[in-house]
Amino acid sequence: MSEKKLSRKDLRKVYRNWVMYSLSCQNMERMEAPAFVRIMGIIADKLYDNKEDQKQLMSRHTQFFNTEPLIGSIIPGIVLGMEEQKASGQDIPDELIGGIKTALMGPLAGIGDSLMAGTLVPILLSIALGLSKDTGSIAGPIFYVAAYLGIMLPLTWFLFHKGYTTGLKSAEVILSGGKKDMITRAFNITGLMVLGGISAQYVAAKIGLSYKSGDMALELQPMLDGIFPSLLPLLLTIMSWRLLDKRKINIGWVFVIFIVIAIIGSLTGFLIP
Repeated sequence: MSEKKLSRKDLRKVYRNWVMYSLSCQNMERMEAPAFVRIMGIIADKLYDNKEDQKQLMSRHTQFFNTEPLIGSIIPGIVLGMEEQKASGQDIPDELIGGIKTALMGPLAGIGDSLMAGTLVPILLSIALGLSKDTGSIAGPIFYVAAYLGIMLPLTWFLFHKGYTTGLKSAEVILSGGKKDMITRAFNITGLMVLGGISAQYVAAKIGLSYKSGDMALELQPMLDGIFPSLLPLLLTIMSWRLLDKRKINIGWVFVIFIVIAIIGSLTGFLIP
């Protein structure tokens, strides 16, 4: 049985630094590697007395690393457990530690993006918008911050600690049996459903065109709603996605484009809120 070199206090300190600094110092060459080096630097003197061994520990984690940092918090947990075992004398090659990081960062990025950015955040934002939409109440932002932190902090600590205690077994479970693909697909579907509901509820745009003949008036928007409800909000949502994701247009310019569309649509009577 390997010797325990890290206390629970050490684990919490590493965890806090990962959550706070995982995205704080990125570049295209290393991405989240500086954050990994930081958390290893915190416990380097706890694992090794020799300065050369500490340098090698830090050097192992300078290579490119990039994943969704919240669900991906299990990876620094796993790696921390492996580094502690290595420091205690177990035969764990450097290549195995690096290989685990490389093998897990892609699958967990897919799961994390689908769960956090694609599902949890839209759900919480839809509730917060509902609380503040008509009144401008501060209850919406307060709810979002409290709910997000109330979910995110316990979840990431659990994943980090579970990764630390189970080590390689966690990696085997994630990568085996196609579980990663099933989880990612399920969250992607859920996220798309949530985003569809949000766009239908909160994108306020209607066609103002109508046809009049004597006492008869036909409005285009009710006719469209009878065929395809919320078609225009859907088209505008798809347009914003294409501009951001496909055309790689800066979000500031996307705001400008939609402001111009709103002004022209309002002045011509084509669009009404």
